[in-house]
Amino acid sequence: MDAVIISDKPMTLDELRAAVAGAAVSLAPEARGRIDRSHAVVKDALDAGEPVYGLNTDVGHGKDTAVPPHERQRRQEALVMTHGGAYGPPLPTEVVRAALVVRINGMARGGSGASPDAVDALVGLLNAGVHPVVPGTGSVGAGDLAPMACIAQVAIGEGWAEYDGETLPGAEALRRASLGALQLQGRDGLALVAANGISLGHAALLIGRIARVVEAADVAMAASMEAARANPSIVQAPVGSAKPYPGQRACAEHLRDLLDGSFLHQPDGPRSVQDPISFRVVPQVHGALRDHIDATISTLEAELNAMCDNPLVDVDSGRLISNGNFHPIMPALALDSLRVALAHAGQLSDRRLNHLWSAAMQPGSGDEQATRVPGLGDSPGMQLRYAASAAFTELRLLAAPATLDSSVLDLGVEDHATGAPLAAAKTAAALELLEDILAIELLLAADVQALDPAHGPSAGTAAALSLAREAADGAGSAAGTHRRLRERFPADAPGG
Repeated sequence: MDAVIISDKPMTLDELRAAVAGAAVSLAPEARGRIDRSHAVVKDALDAGEPVYGLNTDVGHGKDTAVPPHERQRRQEALVMTHGGAYGPPLPTEVVRAALVVRINGMARGGSGASPDAVDALVGLLNAGVHPVVPGTGSVGAGDLAPMACIAQVAIGEGWAEYDGETLPGAEALRRASLGALQLQGRDGLALVAANGISLGHAALLIGRIARVVEAADVAMAASMEAARANPSIVQAPVGSAKPYPGQRACAEHLRDLLDGSFLHQPDGPRSVQDPISFRVVPQVHGALRDHIDATISTLEAELNAMCDNPLVDVDSGRLISNGNFHPIMPALALDSLRVALAHAGQLSDRRLNHLWSAAMQPGSGDEQATRVPGLGDSPGMQLRYAASAAFTELRLLAAPATLDSSVLDLGVEDHATGAPLAAAKTAAALELLEDILAIELLLAADVQALDPAHGPSAGTAAALSLAREAADGAGSAAGTHRRLRERFPADAPGG
């Protein structure tokens, strides 16, 4: 795996994910130069003696209280130790690693004034695989103070960390990894704590997965179109040209590829000249999800490479400037919007499940039974249809915004927050539910398609339907089938 080198170029989300996956991270000379110049501004400010928030003043409601010189290092240590008020199950290791990458890159932009030692301490944790234990509930999204403090505690030899499969006191984890404890300087404590590593890191991991899921949603739709004998007119190129959203065009093109050679293109293929809306508007809805993904990627890349520190070190002027760049409202809003788009994709899938159910239950002709569905043991999609409805209800509830419900904190000084970490957590849960619903749609499409062997699947959907049948083979229950399919779908969806 290629190393990730942080330089004067913007970090990409792919680079972040590579570092999370284990690629070594290092700082290029130009990045180290920025860090040195930024830290020099902090030292000059200390020498000048003018009040600077979090440097020679207290923080929060104590912003106008001076901190005497002999107390400053201890106050930075106190910031790290007193802000770790999080609880609950620990965050996944990959999210913690993503937070480390986000903060390293943020410090390397030159706006934090952190010491070179502070940046190297985080690089050391990441490369050595010392992963701070970070409880999942603690940040309101105005800087991920509590979870980032849990990370900083390990850097200074406190807190708890996972290393080599064991959970250890921070000092012991550092010792086993041959790392030294960081001695805080200047405003290192605030620079380590007041950042949005968890929110941004989690979102960066999710966005790549969402992009794969929307492709898999197209696969489930194509399988349902063939099972329900839907009309493929909806994906014809003139439709996309008439309403030229990039995502809509991309979805229609993908569906055309999946349905290439399908019996649906024959004159007697579709059942009707026009299908229910849950079939007709898939290019529009899946396209909107694609466009929201692209917008979110742009937002995350901007935030990842911004200087989001307060106070902001302006190297050119040699000043530290109080500001609100720590507030990740753009990513939070993007995640809230994405969840609505995910819910709409799930709603269409749930509605199509109704039409697939009808296709299985409708009366046949001649000597066929009035109910065409085979034995329930052969029809996991039929059995799971009600479960999909329950999943959609939860998915719809998760679409409610996380960004509007902040409390007023710290004597009224901190009176707005973004809910960014909650927005990311809710988006992760919504994504799981959408994946579940899509898997059930594919299973039910396979059930229905099996009832009509005269109209076999196209090459684009055959592999996905085969995946569904493999999951059902010998599973013993609908739940077992679903579990098997979810192990491979949507991540490995053929045609996705």
